[in-house]
Amino acid sequence: MQVRNKVCVVTGGASGIGEAVARAYAEAGARGVVVADLKTSRDRLASVAGDIDGLGVTADVGLEEDVKALIAAAEDKYGPVDVFFSNAGLSRKGQETASDADWDVSWRVHVMGHVFAARALVPGMLARGSGYLLNTASAAGLLASLNSMAYGVTKSAAVALAEHLAIQYGDRGIRVSVLCPQSVQTGMTTPGPSAARVDGVLQPAEVARMVIAAMAEERFLILSHPQVQEYMQRKATNRDRWLSGMRRLRDKIYGGPV
Repeated sequence: MQVRNKVCVVTGGASGIGEAVARAYAEAGARGVVVADLKTSRDRLASVAGDIDGLGVTADVGLEEDVKALIAAAEDKYGPVDVFFSNAGLSRKGQETASDADWDVSWRVHVMGHVFAARALVPGMLARGSGYLLNTASAAGLLASLNSMAYGVTKSAAVALAEHLAIQYGDRGIRVSVLCPQSVQTGMTTPGPSAARVDGVLQPAEVARMVIAAMAEERFLILSHPQVQEYMQRKATNRDRWLSGMRRLRDKIYGGPV
């Protein structure tokens, strides 16, 4: 799909990958770009929307009523949504002992946010015979997250959800892609040891260019770091060996269990 003349919605759009992709959509000639983020990012959100002559809407994607209101605002302003980039995310450290609240918010943002968008958009896209659902997961969703079990588990679920959407609707006019980046310089990038940074840290604008190219090709899996493809193959070929290798990587990066 070409973005020109399309109505595009971007969540997590006040900064990072979301902001970069929103700017890329506007530059590519989108008819309208709607950027959404939390109320705490209101000022930055307004700045981004102003820069691209778009619409800024505050929304918590973990709440279905907010996702519905976001889509309604986009449709009131520009008409039916052609592209929904479900990109909002967060990181909560810890393993199975992480708090129920951390597990819950990770699930709602990383999985249910995509579900809420699909529920609201799929009927109209099917009726029109076209649409694009682009969901951000993570390389952690294909591999693992060593310092955040809730992040890795819910991002894995996000990948599976995108696969299910592609299976159900890919031959009915709805295109589906899942973005699985390794480390990108965003507000979620923190100092200290990180397994995600072993293959380098990209800038959001670089990832945005990859997104535009992948959408033009209607490619399902979007990898910011090509090394991830090799890691996926190792995991599929010999799971036990891969698990041993991940434990060695954990020890090398973090000095032992985290």
